[in-house]
Amino acid sequence: MAPLQRRPLRSEQVLLLTLLGTLWGAAAAQIRYSIPEELEKGSFVGNIAKDLGLEPRELAEHGVRIVFRGRTQLFSLNPRSGSLVTAGRIDREELCAQSPRCLVSFNILVEDKLNLYPVEVEIVDINDNTPQFLKEELEVKILENAAPSSRFPLTEVYDPDVGINSLQGFKLSGNSHFSVDVQSEGHGPKYPELVLEGTLDREGEAVYHLVLTAMDGGDPVRSSVARILVTVVDANDNAPMFTQPVYRVSVPENLPVGTPVLAVNATDQDEGVHGEVAYYFVKITEKVSQIFCLNVLTGEISTSSNLDYEDSRFYELGVEARDGPGLRDRAKVLITVLDVNDNVPEVVVTSGSRTIAESAPPGTVIALFQVFDRDSGLNGLVTCSIPRSLPFELEKSVSNYYRLVTNAALDREEVSLYNITVTATDKGTPPLSTETIISLNVADTNDNPPTFPHSSYSVYVLENNPRGASIFSVNAQDPDIDQNARVSYSLAEDTLQGAPLSSYVSINSDTGILYTLRSFDYEQLRDLQLWVTASDSGDPPLSSNVSLSLFVLDQNDNAPEILYPALPTDGSTGVELAPRSAEPGYLVTKVVAVDRDSGQNAWLSYHLLKASEPGLFAVGLHTGEVRTARALLDRDALKQSLVVAVQDHGQPPLSATVTLTVAVADSIPEILADLGSLEPSDGSHNSDLTLYLVVAVAVVSCVFLAFVIVLLALRLRRWHKSRRLQALGGGLASMPGSHFVGVDGVRAFLQTYSHEVSLTADSRKSHLIFPQPNYADTLISQESCEKSESLLTTQDLLEMKGDPRQLQQAPPNTDWRFSQAQRPGTSGSQNGDDTGTWPNNQFDTEMLQAMILASASEAADGSSTLGGGAGTMGLSARYGPQFTLQHVPDYRQNVYIPGSNATLTNAAGKRDGKTPAGGNGNKKKSGKKEKK
Repeated sequence: MAPLQRRPLRSEQVLLLTLLGTLWGAAAAQIRYSIPEELEKGSFVGNIAKDLGLEPRELAEHGVRIVFRGRTQLFSLNPRSGSLVTAGRIDREELCAQSPRCLVSFNILVEDKLNLYPVEVEIVDINDNTPQFLKEELEVKILENAAPSSRFPLTEVYDPDVGINSLQGFKLSGNSHFSVDVQSEGHGPKYPELVLEGTLDREGEAVYHLVLTAMDGGDPVRSSVARILVTVVDANDNAPMFTQPVYRVSVPENLPVGTPVLAVNATDQDEGVHGEVAYYFVKITEKVSQIFCLNVLTGEISTSSNLDYEDSRFYELGVEARDGPGLRDRAKVLITVLDVNDNVPEVVVTSGSRTIAESAPPGTVIALFQVFDRDSGLNGLVTCSIPRSLPFELEKSVSNYYRLVTNAALDREEVSLYNITVTATDKGTPPLSTETIISLNVADTNDNPPTFPHSSYSVYVLENNPRGASIFSVNAQDPDIDQNARVSYSLAEDTLQGAPLSSYVSINSDTGILYTLRSFDYEQLRDLQLWVTASDSGDPPLSSNVSLSLFVLDQNDNAPEILYPALPTDGSTGVELAPRSAEPGYLVTKVVAVDRDSGQNAWLSYHLLKASEPGLFAVGLHTGEVRTARALLDRDALKQSLVVAVQDHGQPPLSATVTLTVAVADSIPEILADLGSLEPSDGSHNSDLTLYLVVAVAVVSCVFLAFVIVLLALRLRRWHKSRRLQALGGGLASMPGSHFVGVDGVRAFLQTYSHEVSLTADSRKSHLIFPQPNYADTLISQESCEKSESLLTTQDLLEMKGDPRQLQQAPPNTDWRFSQAQRPGTSGSQNGDDTGTWPNNQFDTEMLQAMILASASEAADGSSTLGGGAGTMGLSARYGPQFTLQHVPDYRQNVYIPGSNATLTNAAGKRDGKTPAGGNGNKKKSGKKEKK
C-alpha cells in the first residue's frame, strides 16, 4: 500500500498555535511562542518588537539580536516588521527525536542596554512521517506443534512523530490462523507480535503469506506494509530462554574501547542442533551498532568506540537468542552512560566594549559573557571569578550569563591596559577550569594638568647677549596621552620699564625654549620675573604655571670713568701744586674714578704708568692718592708730568688714563717767576701771539680796575644799610667770613669772573681765555656785599708784597674733611697713605698784579707764554667757575682738596673762627685755586 499523501497544515491551526504560544509567553516570566514544524523559511513566529515594547524600527537602533547556543541558527529577526521568523525549515524529529515536547530556547539581546530576554519556542509535531518497518520482508518459522495463542515477535516499526501522529495500530490481512497484537513499554517504540489463533498442520499447509499494515493516527493517516512468510517446521519442543528478560548496566563515559559491558545468557533444553544457541542484536540502529558489539557465541557485549555522555546518555539494545531449528527468545539490554567530568567549562563573550574611559563611574558594564559546561550535575555547575586585585567584579545575570562591571574609579596614568582573566571552574571531581582573557583599554581623559619638575627656575644670562639666542628651556610633563598630553608654552603678559615683557623674551610654544629678543644691559636691567604657563590641548584644557627668574650677569663692558681730575674742555691740562717743603707722603691730589660695572669688574686699582721724575711720586694702589715718595729737592723741575692708569679687575681688564701736571713751588708768584726763566720756543708766529697776549692782558687789567672802582662805589652806598642791619639783628655778625679772602671786592670779582690762564714751562706761547660770567657759582650775594670791612686798594696790595708774613700759608680747614665712610671708590674706607696740608695762600691783589706784571714782562721780551699748548701747566677751568657741581652732580663727595687728606663735603666748615658761607664743595675748591 502506498503511503498516504501529506496534507498541508491549515492556516487556522497555525494561527491558533501562535495565539496559544503568545498567551503562554505573556503569562510566563519569559517570552514563549509555539509553531508547527516544517514551516518555510521566513515564516512568522511572533511579534518580538511588540513583546519587547519597541517599535520595529527601534530594533536596529537598540542593536537587538538573537543569542543562540547551537550549531544551527533556527530563527532570525525581521527588522522591517519587528517579528521573529524562521531561519529555515525546522524538523522536529531531527531536533528533539522522540521527546514528547520539543522546546527551543534562546535569548534576545538588547545591545545598547545589555539586557537579555529569554525566549522559548515550542515546535509542534505534524504528521510528516510514515511508520516504517525495519524489514519489509519477514520470515517466521513456527513449529507445527506450537500451542494456540503462541506469540512470535515481528520486526519493529518506527514512527518519528509523537502523540497522535505516531504509530497507533496494525492490521493483518485476513487469515483464520493468525492475528497481530502490539507490544509497547511506556513511551518506547512499538513492535507487533504474530499470535497463533489455532493449531497448525504442516502437512495441511506448510507456508502462509501474510500482509501486515502499520498505521498512525494523523490526519491524514499514514501507513506502511510488510510481507510475512510463515513457514511451519517440524517440532522443536524447547526454545532458548534468557535468564532474565531485561539486563541493566551503568558504565562511565570514559570507558576504554573494547571493554566488556555485560554478557547475556540464554539456555535451550533441547539437545543437539536444537540446543545450540546463537545471539544477535535486534532493534538496533546503525549508530548504536558502531558503538557496541555482541559476541555471537558468548553473548558478551563490549564497546567498539568511545562513549560520550553528552552525545547519548542511555542505550536500549535488543538481544535475540536462537537455536538451530530457529526457535528464539528476546531480551532487553539497558545501558546507562554515567557522566564523567571530561569537559572544561566554556566562556563565550557575547557583547561588550574593549575600551572604557577612565572617567567611567563605578558600576559601568564592560562586557557580557556566557559560561556553560557540557557535563551535567555538579560536573556542569560552573562558577566564574576574576582576580580580586582588579577594579572589577562579576554580576550574575539571567541564566548562565555574567556581567563584568567596574567597582572603582579607573586611572589610565596608573594602568592603561587591563588583561582581565576570567576563570570558569566546574564542581566536578576533580574540578576542571578554563581561563579567558578579556583585554580592556582605558581611554584617556584630560584629568592631569602639565607639571613642571621644579617650582621655580633661575636663569643667568650674560649681558650683551646676541638677539634671538636661546637661553633656557622649560619642560612640563603631562601623564595624559595624545591631545591631552600635547603641551604648549606661553609667557604671562606683563610690562617692564614701560615696555611689554614680550619685547624682551619669547618662548617657543612647542618646545618651551626661551629666546631673547634684545641684548640686555646689566647697567639698565638686572633681573626679569617671568611666569611660564604650560597648557595641554585637552577639552577643557588644563594648565600650570612656574616662576622663572632671569638674572643678567655683568660683563666687563665699561671702562673706568675718571671723575677727578676732570679733563678740561679747552684742551689744556690741569695743574696740581706741591710745595717744595712737602715731606715724603704728602698728599698732592687724588685720582677719583668709578666703574659702572659691578663686582670685580668694578674693583679699581691705580698705577703710575709714567712720570717725568721717576721715584718722586707714588700712587695708592686702591686709593688713587698721589703722594710724594721722597722730599722735594731744588734740582727737581718745576713741572712734573704724571700719567696715572685706572684699571678694573674684569676679564679682560679695561683701563683709563689721566695725565696730571704737578707744579712744584711754594706760591704762584714763584711759579710765574720760574716760568719767566723758561727758554722760549722758535718760530716767527710766537712773537705775534705774545703781542696779542700782552694786549689782551692789558685790556683785562683795565676791566678789572674798572670793576674794582664800581665795587667800591657799591660798598659805600650800602654801608649805611649794613650798619642798620647790624644794629637791628646783628645779622652781619653771623656772616661767614670765608666767603671773602683778602679784599672783598677782589674776591667777589674772582668768584664772578674767572680767568683761564695756561702757563707752560717749555713754550713761549701764551694763551689767555677771556673771562666768562658764571652766575651759578658766584659766591657774591647781597649780604656779602654788605660786609663792613675796609676795601684794600691796589696800593695796599703793593705794600703787602714785601711782607712775607702776608704770604704765609694758612692752616687747612679740618672741618671740610670727609668722614671715613664718605671717601669714594674702593679705597673710601681706607686711610690715606699719608696726610698733608695744602698751602692756604691768599689770592690777594698783590698776587694778581704780580701775575699781570710777570705776564706783561714775559710778553715784552718774549721769554714766556701764557696759554695752553702741549704740556701746559695752566690754571685750568677746573679751578674756575666752569668746574661746577653741575658737571659731576653725583660725585661731589669724591672731590678731594688737593694738598690735604680731606675731601670736600656739603657740610659747612669754619675758618679763622668764622662759619663759611653757604655753597657747594666745588665753589670752595674753585676759590682756593684762584687764591693760589
